[in-house]
Amino acid sequence: MESEHPHPLTGEFFPSPVPPGTGWPDDPFLRKTSPAASAAGVRESAGAGSLAELCSAISVCTACPRLVAWREAVAVEKRASFADQPYWGRPIAGWGSETPRVLIVGLAPAAHGGNRTGRIFTGDRSGDWLFASLHRVGLAALPTSEHAGDGQRLIDTRMVATVRCAPPDNKPTTVERDTCAPWIEAEIALVAPYVRVIVALGSYGWDASLRAFKAAGYTVPRPKPKFGHAARATLLAPDGAEVLLLGSYHPSQQNTFTGKLTEEMLDAVLGEAAACR
Repeated sequence: MESEHPHPLTGEFFPSPVPPGTGWPDDPFLRKTSPAASAAGVRESAGAGSLAELCSAISVCTACPRLVAWREAVAVEKRASFADQPYWGRPIAGWGSETPRVLIVGLAPAAHGGNRTGRIFTGDRSGDWLFASLHRVGLAALPTSEHAGDGQRLIDTRMVATVRCAPPDNKPTTVERDTCAPWIEAEIALVAPYVRVIVALGSYGWDASLRAFKAAGYTVPRPKPKFGHAARATLLAPDGAEVLLLGSYHPSQQNTFTGKLTEEMLDAVLGEAAACR
């Protein structure tokens, strides 16, 4: 850990990475939560408990040595423009409604976004695009999400990441993805009964959605539906209810700067999700 810096909103001082339970806004950590330190530990920790207990366990996971080393190194080295801020530097739990009608599935936290702010899709340009669109279609209370504790609120919506730690080059290994999989499977199992629409950001989120909902007992189409922007597939819940899966290009800078994804394209997908909820 490094010397402490003030949180941009609260002014409270924290070291980087932020120790659990020290007062960071919206820290999901609950006392007596033990960190999962291996793939077996993740499976055990994800296997029981409430959504709050699950998010607490996610927030202190140390199962992937490479990801732990990377997320914490980034938290200490920082980007120059954020050198005066503390970095969260821990795994990112899902965030939003506990009974979501819309579920948004992404890849992983950004090194200087969620890994800095402690909230998924918050504090980087991808998040700026996503929250602005969510606000335009009525799924977010505010058009921006800059820091945990900023008053932002998702409406009938929850966000989850497939991999919960920031990976180098935004590329987790297959082993890291599989080690982390019980977290998203457990979270989806807890919220799935409420979900009517899934929005998968990128092919990684698309594949993870299909795997996790299948693990939750949902029937997914075969052969596997192909990802694309505005792609769609129908999943069947154990009770026969239909759940719509929508694909969207990820709002990464590569996609938004090149025009592969425009505001209108993102609004169309999220607007459909809002209308179908």
